Amino acid sequence: MSTTVWVILGIVAVIAIWAVSIYNGLVALRQRTNQAFADIDVQLKQRSDLIPNLVETVKGYAAHERGTLEAVVNARNAAIAAPGIEQKVAAENMLTGALRQLFALSESYPDLKANQNFQQLQAEIADIENKLAASRRFFNSAVQEYNTGIEQFPAALFAGMFGFGHRTFFDVGEARAQLEQAPSVKF
Repeated sequence: MSTTVWVILGIVAVIAIWAVSIYNGLVALRQRTNQAFADIDVQLKQRSDLIPNLVETVKGYAAHERGTLEAVVNARNAAIAAPGIEQKVAAENMLTGALRQLFALSESYPDLKANQNFQQLQAEIADIENKLAASRRFFNSAVQEYNTGIEQFPAALFAGMFGFGHRTFFDVGEARAQLEQAPSVKF
């Protein structure tokens, strides 16, 4: 074989190895985003599992607040049944709003607010909300890294062919202003 054939084979081999390494890097980024969303899903499942207990506790004290309780249950059911990321984000935002209404309702019922079971459930949900916030940040960071990876040259040449598409951030939507607002302290 001539030197030209060896050079051409060498160039083809280098290009093949280069394409494989780009593909493997994109797969690693995609897996990281999948794992990050799975972490969020675990937290959302834990929160959803606590909600029936919370609703039952509130029912005993605020039975005539049926609309708020039904809104929480309906939002929970919608969040559990949501099939995709966008639908799950929207359903979880609705559930977060319904839970806020439920916790605000407790202000009207001092006995409920003082109930140890209610306080424990509220603390557990608050803890899960903090874990969710951290998981969302990690997921959004992974999505940002993934989206950047598929847009950067030379991966952008192959990403579409390999089936890599943009991912959506887990955005809390309109609730962001409430979550980012510092609590007011009044004396």
